[in-house]
Amino acid sequence: MSPRRVLHKESFRGWTIPGPVPPGALGKGPEVEEGESLDSISGHFRLFQLKKGHRFSTDDLLVAWYGSSWCAGAKTALDLGSGLGTVSSIVAWRMQGIRLTTVEAQDESFRLAKKSAKWNGLSDRIELRHGDFREEGVIREDERFDLITGSPPYFPPGSGVEGDHPQKIACRFEMRGDVLDYCRAGAGHLSPGGVLALVFPVNPVEQLERVREGARESGLSIVRMRSVVFREGEPALLGLFAMMRSVDLPEDFRDHCWVEPDLIIRDKEGKVHPEYAAVKLGIGFPP
Repeated sequence: MSPRRVLHKESFRGWTIPGPVPPGALGKGPEVEEGESLDSISGHFRLFQLKKGHRFSTDDLLVAWYGSSWCAGAKTALDLGSGLGTVSSIVAWRMQGIRLTTVEAQDESFRLAKKSAKWNGLSDRIELRHGDFREEGVIREDERFDLITGSPPYFPPGSGVEGDHPQKIACRFEMRGDVLDYCRAGAGHLSPGGVLALVFPVNPVEQLERVREGARESGLSIVRMRSVVFREGEPALLGLFAMMRSVDLPEDFRDHCWVEPDLIIRDKEGKVHPEYAAVKLGIGFPP
């Protein structure tokens, strides 16, 4: 039996890798199986993914950054529809004392998330639950969290090309709930003064209105939002939203929303925008 490969490196292309060194990087984590890849996420943390299935995206990185930035004092967090565990891994890396709960319905994504949590040494800080967060008992009625994150699927079933892999389909299309369901779950399980952070399309404008409607119907106020432009000069496609329970806010503030300047991912020449490079550094990702 050959010894396990140690993946611990001090730097990557001139960037000093920050943060804790997990067991997996020292050769003490789960192995990569056929059809899987093991990819860098935050600092020395890595994620198991299927080579031909759903893979983490900019959306995941952004909502993890946004939520952990605007709820920096959180001691507990919940990630709804947690998929591969991308968001929870980044939040755990950025907030070393936080305890997390994740809920994921897909068997394959749940399996991979468990492997990643073990590889990253997070098994004692993350409780991974297998189920649909809309179902009774998956999240106890009395459970409350300081920070709740979510990246809801964007499109109703049948509204586009669904793809060739069940894992991809469920991440893009509303097979198990929509943005309203995420808002309802967030409103029902936020601690007083807690934050729900979501990422969702803002273009076409009907998508943005779905977020606003979901917040209103759930008793939430969008206190700040930021649109995301993938290439400078093009329309914003996504939005980042930080919501709080309306009852936790002064009455005259409940309809206020601070709209931040657009976050630009790449400039007109296609290079990574300086601010997004700084965002990546902030989540332990090479700039």
